[in-house]
Amino acid sequence: MPRRRIGFWYRLAAVICKPPLVVLINRDWRGMENIPAADGFITAVNHNSHADPFAYAHYQYNSGRVPRFLAKSGLFKKGFVGTMMRGTGQIPVYRETTDALSAFRAAIDAVERGECVVFYPEGTITRDPDQWPMTGKTGAARVALQTKCPVIPVAQWGANELLPPYARKLNVLPRKTHHVLAGPPVDLTRFYDKEMSPDLLKEATEVIMAAVTRQLEEIRGEKAPETPYDPRQERIEQRRRTAAEEAQDARDALEARTARAAVQEAVETAEAVEAREVQEEGQGK
Repeated sequence: MPRRRIGFWYRLAAVICKPPLVVLINRDWRGMENIPAADGFITAVNHNSHADPFAYAHYQYNSGRVPRFLAKSGLFKKGFVGTMMRGTGQIPVYRETTDALSAFRAAIDAVERGECVVFYPEGTITRDPDQWPMTGKTGAARVALQTKCPVIPVAQWGANELLPPYARKLNVLPRKTHHVLAGPPVDLTRFYDKEMSPDLLKEATEVIMAAVTRQLEEIRGEKAPETPYDPRQERIEQRRRTAAEEAQDARDALEARTARAAVQEAVETAEAVEAREVQEEGQGK
C-alpha cells in the first residue's frame, strides 16, 4: 500500500508512537530497497522483545508500506487500543476457537488487496538462550504459497536491549540502537502448485526462518546455532526429564522404604533373639 493511502488512523498512531521511539533509540535501518513498492507481500520478522513490534512498525512505516500485524483478538475488543487496532487494519488472531482460521483468511485477503502483512513466525518472543530465532510456525508459509506473494525476511536487534525478553522495565541508558536488515525475497518457487501437506509447509517454513536467521547473523556479526531452538522439543525433553526425576524419586522412596523395612525386620529379629535368650536364662538353660 503506497504512503498516500496510509489513512487517518495509521497517521495518528505514528504521531503518538514515533516521538518516544525517536527519543529512546538510534536507528540502523538497512534493506528498505528490498521492500516491494507495490502489490501485496509478507515480511517474516524475528521476535525478541515486547518493544520490537513498535520499533519494527516504525521501520516499516518509514519504508512507505504500512504493516498489518497479526495480534491477539483481546486487543481489539474495547478502549482506545481496540479502536486503534481496528482503525489501523491490524488482523485479530482468535486462538483455540472456531474462529482460529479467520486470521489466515484475513491475511490472504490483505495480501490480495496489495497490503503488507507482518508475520512473527516464531509465534512468541524467542526462548533461545542467546535470542536467536526459534523454529517457526507454518502460517506465513501457508499464506505465501496460497498467494505466491513475495516473502521478505527481516531481522531486528536492539529493542531487546531496550526491553529485554519478558522484562517489564525499560533499560534506557545508554541509548540503544535498533538494527533492522530486510533481505531479498525468499525463493519458494519449488513449493508452488504442490499439495500443502504438513511436511511441505514445514520445509517451506524452515527455508523462511533460515533466511531470517541469516539476516540476524549479519547484524550480530556471528553465527547462529546450526539447529534452531525448538520449544516443542524442549517441552518434550522437559517432560521426559520430569518423568525421569519422578521415576528416580519413586525408586529412591521405594529403596528407602525397603531399607527401613529391612532395618525394622533386623531390629525385630534382634529383639526376638534377645527375648528368647533372656527367657532361656530365666529357665536355667
